[in-house]
Amino acid sequence: MKRRSSHPQSVPVRYVCRGAVPVELRRFDASRDSFAALTALLHRAFAPLGAQGLNCTCVDQTIETTRERVLRGDCHVAVCDGHIVGTMTLYASDGEASCELYRHGDVASLRQFAVDPAWQARGIGTLLIAFAEHWAATRGYAQLALDTPQPATRQIAFYRGRGFRIVDFMRFADKRYDSAILSKPPVAMRTLANWSRRLHATPRIAHAA
Repeated sequence: MKRRSSHPQSVPVRYVCRGAVPVELRRFDASRDSFAALTALLHRAFAPLGAQGLNCTCVDQTIETTRERVLRGDCHVAVCDGHIVGTMTLYASDGEASCELYRHGDVASLRQFAVDPAWQARGIGTLLIAFAEHWAATRGYAQLALDTPQPATRQIAFYRGRGFRIVDFMRFADKRYDSAILSKPPVAMRTLANWSRRLHATPRIAHAA
């Protein structure tokens, strides 16, 4: 099957989930979105892992690193009231990846995934994962993969609750921990009605995406 480009030009990606406040899922747009704000979101979301001594890239990455990672993939953001409250970057098969699974031609990967701590436990993370599956499935990928620190038990439980299974463990360069590699067959959503889930968007402090 011939895969389409990671950045289709015809129809913009924009889904709106309406609750107390609308939450919009769309592509990151460098002409109006801030790499600095995106980096700050990643720092906030990964701070608990940093406090555990896990030197995840997103804990303290620079704005330039964020920019490079965004431009290498297909970055999407969840936006509420003009503020980015969640993000993920989707990658086509990556022949240069250090993770062997990510190099497979039929595997897409999900990276730089985060939901602002003040907006967690509102379904935003689940919405992002669901769209990531749709993105991968409609491009002909057989698997959607991701990695997370092995000690990050809450994150692993979140992914497993959405159908991912652990398929491998590896130590990425310069990391002080092993990462769990998770994967699942992606599912394409049949209609946009599947995106009409109501999200209660009032911010609160929580601990899970």
